[in-house]
Amino acid sequence: MVEHHARGLFISLRQQIYEALEADVVNTLTREQLTQQLSSAIDVLIDRQDYSVAAVVRRDYVKSLVDELLGLGPLQPLMDDESITDIMINGHQHVFIERNGLVEQSTAKFIDEEQLLQIAKRIASRIGRRVDDSSPTCDARLEDGSRVNIVIPPIAIDGTSISIRKFKKQSIDLEQLVSFGAMSPEMAKLLMIASRCRLNILISGGTGSGKTTMLNALSQFISEKERIVTIEDAAELRLLQPHVVRLETRTSGIEGTGAVNQRDLVINSLRMRPDRIIVGECRGGEAFEMLQAMNTGHDGSMSTLHANTPRDALARVEAMVMMATNNLPLEAIRRMIISAVDLVVQISRLHDGSRKVMNISEVIGLEGNNVVLEEIFRFEPLPGEPGAEKVHGEFVSAGLMKRSVLVEKARFFGLEGNLDAIFGFMRGS
Repeated sequence: MVEHHARGLFISLRQQIYEALEADVVNTLTREQLTQQLSSAIDVLIDRQDYSVAAVVRRDYVKSLVDELLGLGPLQPLMDDESITDIMINGHQHVFIERNGLVEQSTAKFIDEEQLLQIAKRIASRIGRRVDDSSPTCDARLEDGSRVNIVIPPIAIDGTSISIRKFKKQSIDLEQLVSFGAMSPEMAKLLMIASRCRLNILISGGTGSGKTTMLNALSQFISEKERIVTIEDAAELRLLQPHVVRLETRTSGIEGTGAVNQRDLVINSLRMRPDRIIVGECRGGEAFEMLQAMNTGHDGSMSTLHANTPRDALARVEAMVMMATNNLPLEAIRRMIISAVDLVVQISRLHDGSRKVMNISEVIGLEGNNVVLEEIFRFEPLPGEPGAEKVHGEFVSAGLMKRSVLVEKARFFGLEGNLDAIFGFMRGS
């Protein structure tokens, strides 16, 4: 990172080098070749103007220029830091990061709004999208799979805003989630059985709560013999099975045509002979087709959505189905939901930055006009001292009901003994 006291000199050198650069030539050079040429150019310019600059500062100048020309400028060191999960830019002087679940301000800064805007445009152009006055917002995906949202002025009042959800190189499995304290071993075993037994699962939670991480973890227990179709706005899922078709939405082109949304992809996926359909996030009319798929032989389908409780999650599904069709009465929609969705997994990010599975609830049926949910597991916070930084608590369970669909499917798949081991252990404790 360029030191603050040498910032003015770097800006001057940067301007001189940029005036002499030819874009076509830069694109033909490897990172090593560009580093070598810029290092020589920096040395010549510094010596010509008789500046006294330490070798380590010169290396910082060269790295910053290479990052800007080939990478993401001041953001590149943050992208390279594996402990950072989110990067949030609010104008060229305010960069925030999330590390270990907690948000802090970064020392990274852009030279000016123009540099930030150019990097934003470069991110969009690399994947064939654009961000300009006529299209001031953009969802994009970097080469490493990280998800990016861009908003530029005048929509973003205080300067260009960029939000980056970094792509983890290693998938986190249920065993690791247990070690992190996100759930108990019994909860992990239950979810493993639910995935293997082809239960339809909704994962509910807030932004950054770990919904996609959970979806990836559950997908690891899908049989390699099954054909899986995944549908996402920005491809984040990393399924290990050999028979996977990955579909990604597309925004409209410059002419305003060619958009393909999630609902289009869900409808198309039904013609692809899938065993399971996994929708990265339900947020609109695709929920209707997703429920129909779950009800017509595509058991084991999964999706995520934004909601604060399992009951809120089902209410959101109701609302999304209503967005797709106004011909169905509410009772018919609710009957469609209870016959389709088997399990709701509720995840939250707590104030200490930790992620917890707050509830695992089974959808039992209808009583009158109300959906009946049976809570299998829940996280109970323990009373803490005022101002305590860490959240402490325990995972508790009331066990499974005899009419549970999980019991029926576990029996069909020969896994009933695994369920007995979980809840027998808990009764014994």
